[in-house]
Formats: sequence, C-alpha cells, structure tokens
Amino acid sequence: MVAAKRKRHGDLPIQNNRPKKSKKDSRPPPKLQNTAKEAEEDEKDRIPGPVCKGKWKNKERILIFSSRGINFRTRHLMQDLRTLMPHSKADTKMDRKDKLFVINEVCEMKNCNKCIYFEAKKKQDLYMWFSNSPHGPSAKFLVQNIHTLAELKMTGNCLKGSRPLLSFDPVFDELPHYALLKELLIQIFCTPRYHPKSQPFVDHVFTFTILDNRIWFRNFQIIEEDAALVEIGPRFVLNLIKIFQGSFGGPTLYENPHYQSPNMHRRIMRSISAAKYKEKQQVKDVQKLRKKEPKTILPHDPTADVFVIPAVEKPIEIEWVKPEPKVDLKARKKRVYKRQRKMQQKINSGKAK
Repeated sequence: MVAAKRKRHGDLPIQNNRPKKSKKDSRPPPKLQNTAKEAEEDEKDRIPGPVCKGKWKNKERILIFSSRGINFRTRHLMQDLRTLMPHSKADTKMDRKDKLFVINEVCEMKNCNKCIYFEAKKKQDLYMWFSNSPHGPSAKFLVQNIHTLAELKMTGNCLKGSRPLLSFDPVFDELPHYALLKELLIQIFCTPRYHPKSQPFVDHVFTFTILDNRIWFRNFQIIEEDAALVEIGPRFVLNLIKIFQGSFGGPTLYENPHYQSPNMHRRIMRSISAAKYKEKQQVKDVQKLRKKEPKTILPHDPTADVFVIPAVEKPIEIEWVKPEPKVDLKARKKRVYKRQRKMQQKINSGKAK
C-alpha cells in the first residue's frame, strides 16, 4: 500500500470547541441502567465457585526430616506426612552425633517456623519431635503401631493437597498440657488457606483421640454428605514423654508419669520370661526330690480284707517231658542254599581243571 500524503498545516480544517455535556446528558441511557441492575441481582443470587481468589496470609511452613538409621516403615511414614501436608518442606538426614539445637538453624535456613523431626535409636525405637522454631515450645513422643498409606487395609483416598478438618478429643480441653499440645498440633497439621500448593477442597479429617494416656492419630476420607468415613492412613500412636519450653530443649514444662521407656519394657518382658523358666526348673527339682525320698509304709488295715474273695486254688502240674523245639524254616533254607552253592563251586572248579 502507498502511504497517504500529509496535508499542509494551512489546509487543516479548523476544529470547533465541543459544547459541554450537562448532567442529564452524562447519565447512561435507561436500557443500560436496567441491564446493569439485572446483572447485580444475578450476581447476588449466584453461588460462588469453589475457587475463591484470596491472599495467602498464614505463612506456616513445616520442616519434616529425620536422623540417620531409620527403617523403611519410618521412611514411608515421613513421606506420607509430606504428601498430606502441602505446606511442608524436606531436608537431608541429620547425623546422630549432632546436637538437636542445630535443627533450629536448619529451620531458619529453610525458612520454616515449625518442625517434625524423626529420631531413630537402636534401629528399633522411633521418637518424634514437634517443635515451634526457634522460641518453642516443643514436645517429644515415642511412636508406636505405625501403619502407612501403602497398606491394603486403608481403602480410602483423597485429593492431593486438599485441606483437612482437624477433630480433637474433648479431653484436650480439660487438662492444660493437652491444651498446649492441641494448639501445637493445630498450627502444624492445619494447611494454611490460599496456600499455592493446596487445593480448595475439604475431603478428609485428621482425628486426634486420647486413650490409655496416648494420642491416637487417624486420617479418614469424607465420602458422602452424611459424614460417612473411610480410613485413608497413615495411622500411628504417640506416647508423650516431655514438653519443653524451648525448641528442642529448655526447661521441662510437663513430664508424663505413665511413660515407660522401651528399654525398661524389654527388660520387664525378659524378666517375666526368665521367671517362667525358673518356675519350671523349680517344679522339676521338687519332683526329683520327691522321688528320692523313702516311701512311707502304712500299717496293714485288717478291715481292708473283708470284701476280698479268696481265689480258687488250682493243682500244680509238672511237665516231665521236654517240649519239641520249633522248626526255623528260614534257617533251614539258608543251610540248604549254602550246601547247594558249595556243591556248585566244586563242580565248576573240577571242570576248569
């Protein structure tokens, strides 16, 4: 296309000033007003969608990692917690020689203000730390009866990254140390609203119940509106040991009087089995001593022979003739066979000559 020629300044037409609009002219036409009112009424009656755009204000971040020496079950449990908590972060395993205060520095480097730390001892005992880094408080638990998501017993399922409901036993509100643990568990397990990695759905429930002085953790799927539940997993039991004022240390706020260490429990079980073995050996020794003791001879009771009927005496018969010996057929056959074999050998030797 050819570019259009510009006109000279002298040829430009003179533009007249436009008249000012009055208030009446500035109003929109009546049809547009009616359509705007109808749109506002429709928006009022409309149900908002599941996704609501909001600002991410709660910046809770959880660091979940462990020490060296954990077994496969602990590793799977740690991975399950990471998948269920989209606001969590991972880190490499910590050396068992390092002190626990180092974890506060790791949380600061990872920009995390809460921590779940799995501590393994003797390759068979598992301890779990819940901590509010870096100022505290923190709680130490012994983990028992672990079942992971991969087990076939857990038939439920939920959306990855969905926000959970937290259900607590009424006992959490009765005692002060359980009230402190409740607040700590809420801040750790509750997924922040509008988190970038979370989904705006609520389809599962975390339950914390207290039974036998222990906290039982369960995860259920909400499958229907009538609150029908199916267990998803993981499941584990937390036996409280101590609550500290600081993060991974400090003054002790509470110590569980019902707690029994795994070493003590194993020692008691060994002592029970040893006591059973000793009891069996003592019974055997008593039986041997009773056999060696001389038997007590009771005096003869004359009334014992009242109802005894005397036996009929039979005449004694003496055989004067020796009975004939029994014929052994097998021995006779062997002798005949030997005789025949010798005769055959003689005949063969004569022919050879």
